[in-house]
Amino acid sequence: MQPNKLTQVLTSLRLTVVCLALGLVLVFLGTLAQVNEGLYAAQNRWFRTFFIWWGPQGAQWTIPVFPGGYLVGTVLVVNLVLAHLNRFQLTWKKLGIHVTHVGIILLLLGQLATDLLSRETQMSFAEGESRNYSSSSLNSELVFVTDSENPNEEEVVAIPQVLLASRHELKHEKLPFTIHVRHYYPNSDVRQRAPMIETNPPPASAGIGPKVTLLPLRETKKTDERNLPSVVFELMGPQGSMGTWLGHAKLDDQVVAAHNRTWRLALRFERQYHPFSVQLLKTTHEVYRGTANPAINEPGIPKNFQSRVRIENAQRRESREVDIYMNNPLRYEGLTFYQYQMGRDELDRNRGTSVLQVVRNPSWLTPYVGCVLVGGGLLIQFMMHLVGFIKKRRIA
Repeated sequence: MQPNKLTQVLTSLRLTVVCLALGLVLVFLGTLAQVNEGLYAAQNRWFRTFFIWWGPQGAQWTIPVFPGGYLVGTVLVVNLVLAHLNRFQLTWKKLGIHVTHVGIILLLLGQLATDLLSRETQMSFAEGESRNYSSSSLNSELVFVTDSENPNEEEVVAIPQVLLASRHELKHEKLPFTIHVRHYYPNSDVRQRAPMIETNPPPASAGIGPKVTLLPLRETKKTDERNLPSVVFELMGPQGSMGTWLGHAKLDDQVVAAHNRTWRLALRFERQYHPFSVQLLKTTHEVYRGTANPAINEPGIPKNFQSRVRIENAQRRESREVDIYMNNPLRYEGLTFYQYQMGRDELDRNRGTSVLQVVRNPSWLTPYVGCVLVGGGLLIQFMMHLVGFIKKRRIA
C-alpha cells in the first residue's frame, strides 16, 4: 500500500466508526464471558490482549478470531492522532475540537497505562496487628526463607505461580536443592488426616504432608471467592531425594535442613513489602437500625465500615493515626488504601478484623484530566457557536 493510501486509511472517519463498533461488540462479548470465565480471566482474555484466541477443547493449538482490547484501542488512538494532525488548523474556531481530541486521546492512553502499571493487593489483619506488606488475591508464590548474615534481615527465594503451574524442574543459585514439581492445583483444600478411615496415600512424605489430606477443588470464577492453590513437589539434594512436600495457603511454615542451614518453606500469596507499617487499632461496623435479623443470621444493611489505623514510617520519623472508611480512602506513598471487608477473628469473636484494598495506580489522575478536557472542549465549542449565532441574530 502506498504511503498516501495508508495515510488515508489511518485518518479516515470510517476507521473510527469501525473501531468504535468493534469496541462495543468487544465490551458486550467480554461482559457475557465473565459469567463462565470470571471477571479477571475475562478481562485478560478479551480486553488485555491484542487478539482473542480460540481452539477446540483439549487441542494444543489456537487461532485469533477477534481483535482484542489492546489492538482496538491502539488503532483508535493512532487514528485520532493522525486524523487530528492531518486536519489540524490553528484557529480559535477549532479550539474546542482540539481540546476535546486531546481529552479523548488522554482517556485512551490513561486506560492503557492503568492496565500496564496499576497493581491491586490486600492488607488483612486483626485489631492490634501490624503489617508492612500487602498480598495479592490472585497470584501465589512458593517461598524459601533462611537467616541472613545481617541479624535484622532474612534471605528469601520466591518462585512465582506461573513457574509452579508449568511443572518444570526449578533451580535457584541460592537454594542447595532442586525443586521437582509433581502436581499443581489452582484450587484445593486441606484437612486433618484420619488414618483409620482414609486408605489413600498422603499427598507428601515430608513435613506436614503425612498428616493432612489434599482435596482438589474446581477453580472458582466468582469475584467474592478466592482460589487456594496447592503444590506437591520433591526436593533433590546432592545426596538424592529429600522427600516430597506439600504447599498450601492454609498450612503453616515447614522446615527443611540442607547444607548446615535451616530453610522455612511455604506456599503463600505474593507479597509486596512497603517502607512503612500499618497497625489496625480499632474497627467500627455499623448497620442501619432495623435491618438486622439474628433469627435468620441476617447481618443487616451496612451503614459504616471504618478502620482506625496507625502509620509508622521510620524513614520519615512519622507516626500518626488515620481513619479509613467507605468513600474515604487513605492516599499514602503512592498507594491508595480502601476499606474492603470487615469481620471478626475466628479464634476471638470479640476481636475485629479488617481487609484493606491497596491500589498502586500512577495514572489515576488521567481519567479526571481527560474528562475535564473533553467537557471543557465541548463547552468551548458550544459557546463559540452560541456567540456566533447570537451575533447573526442581532445583525438580522
